[in-house]
Amino acid sequence: MIRIVSIKFRKAGKQYHFNAGQLELSSGQSVIVETDRGRALGCVVAPPREKPEDQAPENLKNVVRIASDEDIALAENSVTKEREAFSFCLERIKSRQMDMKLVRAEYLFDGSKIIFYFTADGRVDFRELVKDLAHYFHTRIEMRQIGVRDEAKLIGGIGICGRALCCCTFLTDFAPVSVKMAKEQGLALNPNKISGQCGRLLCCLNYEYKTYLSLKQRMPKCGRRVRVENQEGEVIGQNVLDQSVTVKLDENQRINVPVDKLQTAENQTKPAASEEPSPTRPRVRVPSRSRKSVPTKEPLAPAKVEAEKEGQDKQGQEKPGKPTPKRRGQKPVQREANPASEGDQSARKRPRRKSRPKQRPPQNTPSGDKQ
Repeated sequence: MIRIVSIKFRKAGKQYHFNAGQLELSSGQSVIVETDRGRALGCVVAPPREKPEDQAPENLKNVVRIASDEDIALAENSVTKEREAFSFCLERIKSRQMDMKLVRAEYLFDGSKIIFYFTADGRVDFRELVKDLAHYFHTRIEMRQIGVRDEAKLIGGIGICGRALCCCTFLTDFAPVSVKMAKEQGLALNPNKISGQCGRLLCCLNYEYKTYLSLKQRMPKCGRRVRVENQEGEVIGQNVLDQSVTVKLDENQRINVPVDKLQTAENQTKPAASEEPSPTRPRVRVPSRSRKSVPTKEPLAPAKVEAEKEGQDKQGQEKPGKPTPKRRGQKPVQREANPASEGDQSARKRPRRKSRPKQRPPQNTPSGDKQ
């Protein structure tokens, strides 16, 4: 078994798991832990709980010790140094006319590194700025670009509701928010009313979104015909939280009716369950024709085979000497005439006409010669 404790480093920061070892820790207690960036001062969120080693997170760091008064004083001293580092870095940014907005400067617990958080529209070449900061502070410098939501989380502020921003009080992660959430809750799609201090959609739009979806499933949609106390009308409005709808009757009268007292007009026209359905024609299944069901060609009798060979069958017989039809992949074959049927065929042939000899023009003989 291993004892795991949850620790956060900011008021509304993410919670990380550490190995508590044999230390007895309580909620709200300050401790020193080992991190990838070195030692840091954190706050215990909940007392340690035991888990099997196979269920423990990977790369689990250890809790070094409980923070002493000296450790807390060192952390307070770092806050004073952060203000000085922030003002100096802001001065260098203005002198170099860099297109970036400085948000915060943070010292590590042991003072081995300073992290500067900034926002920018695109990529920024801050190599010369880092040289100036390293030459002045004589320590390692890290420039980290963040988004507008992270900026609001670090700076803090008051929302349009009059309370402190959710991201800097209790929200540890940013959930995705869309305009569809505002539409489902019936809010006006005005950017000034549904946007927070960061310029993005309000995080609180996600709090009641699932509740509105579940409540709307029980209500008829706008434009549907319903029946109220033997009167038929059309739904023109919904009140999700009150679970009532506004119905416009045929007499141009508007009333608010709870959902439980509504009856859709479609249910009135449906036949009763006791009525028997109209008989339908039975469906006959026709077996599909397969290759096996195709009748095969029966072999011919020996007498018919001989008749075809002799050429006595006049119907469908081919004349001797006529080439057989050309099959795919074969050359036409010339059939030989059957000598047995030459006598019959010779009578059918027409006699050839005798060709007349061509008359040659008379040859011119010399005048002195006699024929």
